[in-house]
Amino acid sequence: MDTNVIIAIVVAVAVIAAIIIGAWWFGKASKRSVERATDEAVAEGVQLATEDTEHAGNADADHTQHAEVSAASAEVAGTAAVKAQKPSVSAVASAAEEPPVAKTVVETPEAAGTRMQRLKARLSKSGNPFGKALFNILAKDQLSEADWEDVEDTLLLADVGAEASEQLVEELRNDARIAGQSDPAEVRAALKDKLLKLVGTDVDRRLNADKEGANKPSVIIMVGVNGTGKTTTAGKLSRLLVSESKQVMLGAADTFRAAAADQLETWGAKVGVPVVRSDKDGADPASVAFEASAKAKEENADVLIIDTAGRLQNKSNLMDELGKIRRVTEKNLPVDEVLLVLDATTGQNGMTQAKVFAEAIGITGVVLSKLDGSAKGGIVISVQKELGVPVKLVGLGEGPDDLAPFDPEGFVDGILA
Repeated sequence: MDTNVIIAIVVAVAVIAAIIIGAWWFGKASKRSVERATDEAVAEGVQLATEDTEHAGNADADHTQHAEVSAASAEVAGTAAVKAQKPSVSAVASAAEEPPVAKTVVETPEAAGTRMQRLKARLSKSGNPFGKALFNILAKDQLSEADWEDVEDTLLLADVGAEASEQLVEELRNDARIAGQSDPAEVRAALKDKLLKLVGTDVDRRLNADKEGANKPSVIIMVGVNGTGKTTTAGKLSRLLVSESKQVMLGAADTFRAAAADQLETWGAKVGVPVVRSDKDGADPASVAFEASAKAKEENADVLIIDTAGRLQNKSNLMDELGKIRRVTEKNLPVDEVLLVLDATTGQNGMTQAKVFAEAIGITGVVLSKLDGSAKGGIVISVQKELGVPVKLVGLGEGPDDLAPFDPEGFVDGILA
């Protein structure tokens, strides 16, 4: 090989080696420089962070100290404000969270004295044909046999009853004021006298709870068939007794009709009368009656009114249950009154009901509902004659205070007006 070539190769290798070594050395030096610069930067950053932290700590300390001073000042000022203001802040917050509860407005029922006056006015305006038809016939001159037959038919249609109708016709025939040339005023007076005699003016129609020496609490059981307005009448009776300043309690022993207890509670709430009821439908009515009588005795109420389920008079087991209700109630309190609620428009069918109830539980009085516009007003006479108990209360209409003590004179005046 040529010497020059060999020398060139050696020189080239040496140059390449020098380049490699130089590059290696330069890279290592650059790396150390970078590391040193990084370390210096980190050290400087730490120092800066420490300074910032110290500065922030001093600022926080100043802020905290200022906040503590402010809080202390606020606490002093707040204490003074609380003492100076009524209600307190907590009371206002509580009031904001809990909305005010609406107060139940307790109604003041109409007094008993004015109720019968309204009945008389309603009867006179109702077009009731009972009294007017009788008067129109009897006011004729020289009554014929056909006229007297019309009188008797009118009485029968008004549900006076066959026996009472025959008695009234006989007495009217023998009254001199109706014979011959009739004076309308005298005819009216004669008819009024005879009707009053049949209705009865010497009967004590007061509720037993109103009589001297009445038991306290005095217990009233309401009975009647479906649809006569028995629960409504119980609610209206509670209003009537409240108007006489009596403390009243209601017992919802009608557990078969789902809405009966709710209906009774609605009536009671309006006049502040508590209601004892079962928490479930279909409960034992006797158990409700027992609980109600115990509660009334405990609270020393004046009157306890027990509403019972409407019964069909041909259901002997249901009628027997009424007897059970009475017996259970009397374990706590004596039962002073059993009021039969009759719909005045049902006529002689109502009489059949009355007899069955009288046998099942015993009846002390009758409440006639829907009497104000009825052509069947004669049921007042027939029911009393059949049962031997007085009509004590009458329903005047649909209003909450449309229940009044029965007044014979007001009734007869109303139907003859």
